[in-house]
Amino acid sequence: MEKNEQDKKVSRRQFFGIAWTLALIAAGAQALVGLRSFLTPILEAGAFGTVVKAGRVDEFELPSVNYFREARFYLVRNELGFLALYRKCTHLGCVVPWDAPANEFNCPCHSSLFTREGAVISGPAPRPMDMFPVTIKDDIVFVDTGQVVERTAVHPEQITPV
Repeated sequence: MEKNEQDKKVSRRQFFGIAWTLALIAAGAQALVGLRSFLTPILEAGAFGTVVKAGRVDEFELPSVNYFREARFYLVRNELGFLALYRKCTHLGCVVPWDAPANEFNCPCHSSLFTREGAVISGPAPRPMDMFPVTIKDDIVFVDTGQVVERTAVHPEQITPV
């Protein structure tokens, strides 16, 4: 009977082996949780990658180009409606500022020029400026900056009517 009781006891070596194994599993799990939270973006309302509430329809003059710096887009209003243009040049990704006196977008890196609707006036940009989907609900303009729409041409159907 004494021999069976001795067989059931855990030796010091076995105890430390089990303890080290459990400690390593716990440390690995904690590292994975930390890595996941590090790699997961924190998206605040109105930031790039979310649906942005741009404002009421009547807040935007006709015609106008309004820059939303944090959300990284221009909201263009013309006689057909609204168009949200991504601020990146389609050549090398430079930020393209709106040049109000010239009535065009002018890329400072390689001098690509774009119309108010994002069409290429002169290169080296290979295609029009990308856009974001625009929706209007209850006279409020929303822009989904989580979906970049690459364009090969500019069409009136791309403009969201009011």
